[in-house]
Amino acid sequence: MKSGFIGLGNLGTPIAINLTKAGKEIAVYNRTVSKTEPLIAVGAEHCDSIAALAKECSIVFTIVSDDTALKSICEGPGGLIANLAPGSIHISMSTILPQTAAELSLLHHQKQQHYLAAPVFGRPEAASAKKLNFVVSGTSDAIRKQVEPMLKDAGAAAIYDFGDLVTTANTIKLCGNFLIASALEAIGESIALATSSGVNASAMWQMFTQTLFNTALYQNYSNIILEQKFQPAAFTAKLGLKDMNLVLQQANTVKEEMPLAMLLKNNMQLLVDKGNEQIDWSAVATGPRKM
Repeated sequence: MKSGFIGLGNLGTPIAINLTKAGKEIAVYNRTVSKTEPLIAVGAEHCDSIAALAKECSIVFTIVSDDTALKSICEGPGGLIANLAPGSIHISMSTILPQTAAELSLLHHQKQQHYLAAPVFGRPEAASAKKLNFVVSGTSDAIRKQVEPMLKDAGAAAIYDFGDLVTTANTIKLCGNFLIASALEAIGESIALATSSGVNASAMWQMFTQTLFNTALYQNYSNIILEQKFQPAAFTAKLGLKDMNLVLQQANTVKEEMPLAMLLKNNMQLLVDKGNEQIDWSAVATGPRKM
């Protein structure tokens, strides 16, 4: 079966390369055509439109920046839904609102197509090393089982199946990104406090990452924040702001108060307002400070 891939950003590109190198027949589409070149170099086929890709492929992966971009790919006469054959599978890896996943799943279902929510945790280097974690939900158990081998080819170290309810995976993704952003803020604030107090923050975090916070997240991000290596960004402040807004939208939908998410949103907004939207979101704690 030929597979399609739409969305060749920082994370989408290594995932698509993984699929191609695994021997899959892959067709790719991206609005910026030059971004398809690394895929063409490893054997992928370029399609000049979403409709052309959909007509060739029975499985399509998408990973795009936001809900609006995903809807534009799916809807309309030139979109996936109008052009995929019945029985085709759309694997959506984007970070979006759960309600958007529910709406798109229904539209696919009306055309006898399958929509699988499969948001992914991991930075581009994790994708290249095949150390990504996928969270999946939606469609049938049989389809989710069918897709698992392809997610492993895409770079999954682990796949967590949360059942038939399509909104579950994207809710979990928003919760996960909120927790990561909270850790980034805490790391940055701790470094600022230690440094201002005359403490060697690097030595402090060397101790923390060997004891209380002995995980890759804290190890990797504490180094980035200590060294202020916010460029090039693996995940931008602009996207971080988008995700915190999604978290707060979902919180409002289910009538939950999230004061920490509001603080993170405000600090991300400060970064963007200062013209730093393209630096890494790990700079979140510097938002209220001078860069």
